[in-house]
Amino acid sequence: MSELRKAVQELYNTYPFPPDPLLDEPPTGYNWRWHYQSAYNFCTGIKPDNDKIRILDAGCGTGSGTEYLILHNPYAEIIAIDISENALATAQKRLEKSGVLANFHGSITFKQLPIESAVTLEGHFDLINCVGVLHHLPDPKAGIKALGEKLAEGGIMHIFVYGELGRWEIQLMQKAITLLQNDKIGDYKDGVKVGREIFATLPENNRLVKREKERWQWENQRDECFADMYVHPCETDYNIDTLFDFIHSSSLEFIGFSNPDIWQIERLISKNPDLMSRAENLNLIQRYRLIELLDPESITHYEFFLAKPPLPKYDWQDDELLGKAKPELNPCLYGWESKSLLDYQFKPVTIDDEEFTFMQYCAKNPTVNLTVTDILGQTNFTLPQVRSLLSQQLIILSNK
Repeated sequence: MSELRKAVQELYNTYPFPPDPLLDEPPTGYNWRWHYQSAYNFCTGIKPDNDKIRILDAGCGTGSGTEYLILHNPYAEIIAIDISENALATAQKRLEKSGVLANFHGSITFKQLPIESAVTLEGHFDLINCVGVLHHLPDPKAGIKALGEKLAEGGIMHIFVYGELGRWEIQLMQKAITLLQNDKIGDYKDGVKVGREIFATLPENNRLVKREKERWQWENQRDECFADMYVHPCETDYNIDTLFDFIHSSSLEFIGFSNPDIWQIERLISKNPDLMSRAENLNLIQRYRLIELLDPESITHYEFFLAKPPLPKYDWQDDELLGKAKPELNPCLYGWESKSLLDYQFKPVTIDDEEFTFMQYCAKNPTVNLTVTDILGQTNFTLPQVRSLLSQQLIILSNK
């Protein structure tokens, strides 16, 4: 084991992460990125054929994400790996305490294993979840390549890594703590102590203090979060150019960011037609780079999907194909049956009477099996309105 990997393991044995409390009940709400049907639909435009899938939770930590994977994918075979034995022990306690396994019909296995060794796992996976982990590997490219080898054809992988521009002040504080720790580097409790003393001592108008209070202070009340942010022994932060170099090293296909609203240039320069015209002449990666340069504070991380081809893609612009499809509600909606609800991104949405009526049919469709054409024949709804619901990810379609 490399010295850096040992250091990371020691950090997470000292401060198991994330420090989410262990509850006596399953978690509330949802995270659609952990829900295979919703995530697959986001990536392809269609509901997957199978829910008896294999999932790899790569770097599961204390199991907060694993718990959602179990809750949202009740028939899946799930393997959860991490290098910290203390974090893995907490993850298992979390599942036992919350009772989330009571309605789980699949299987869950925990393994102490570094991500670079994922190639030793048997078989391939339909969904790989790797959030907040690859940027902490000594060689992130080795990690993403190992995961790519275990992704099944047509499989999808969700990744979260840090962005350098939105974390600039964090990088400065990390370096300052390292300087002041000197020969105590690797003593993570001392690092937390030093970091907290710095924040308490600096002037109120100091840029690092202001950023901490504006963005990170609430979560950093927990020492586990403070340590993960400011005294981590191994971290790689990306910009768009280095991110796509990293992605291309995996030989996987970039599907898109899972927080797509952030990556719309219109939100920044739409008031100026000349600037918009110039931006439209840029390629996709250049537009992404422009967005993070113009709005660095919003880009603290990158969350995105990759896939191993071939992966089907449906845009549903063919009227005949759309008419034959069978619509259902997106499984990640909160507040149905109501005209005011939260969408898959947990953002408020208000639907009109016609949309509500159509979605009522969709809610029944897993049992009645109506096509879009069948429902249109019983309502005043139109194909353009169906496409509007699709674009908002309020419904998903099946062609089976």
